[in-house]
Amino acid sequence: MSDWETVTILRKKPPKASAMKSEQAVNAARRQGVAVDTQTKWGAATNKQHLTTKNTAKLDRETEELKHDKIPLDLGKLIQQGRQSKNWSQKDLATKVNEKPQVINDYEAGRGIPNQVVISKIEKAIGLKLRGKDRGQPLQPPGTKK
Repeated sequence: MSDWETVTILRKKPPKASAMKSEQAVNAARRQGVAVDTQTKWGAATNKQHLTTKNTAKLDRETEELKHDKIPLDLGKLIQQGRQSKNWSQKDLATKVNEKPQVINDYEAGRGIPNQVVISKIEKAIGLKLRGKDRGQPLQPPGTKK
């Protein structure tokens, strides 16, 4: 054996993991009698992070037994009155609360699906209570008590 042959033997790299996973490599290992463990992963190679379930599909169809909650019409009117008292358009209010104008439009028309975070942002922007017993009352500044 020459010096060159020993160098090539030392330089030979083991097969990559992807090559070991090929069907040919698995079959060759089986022929040699090597124990082979294969696993099928569910949802592999898909870029789906949010999967729909039966319940969300049912909600999307909005059958009689399952319906999305809607913003009450009186809450929509309060949002509209608070916005108009500051002489803001729906777009102005949407910009102040970092939402799309369509969200404000849906909330005022009573079509929106209630999101407490969005309602809280609207409360702070227009300065009116939109939740709880005292709806429509001016919002107390932080740190003050009744």
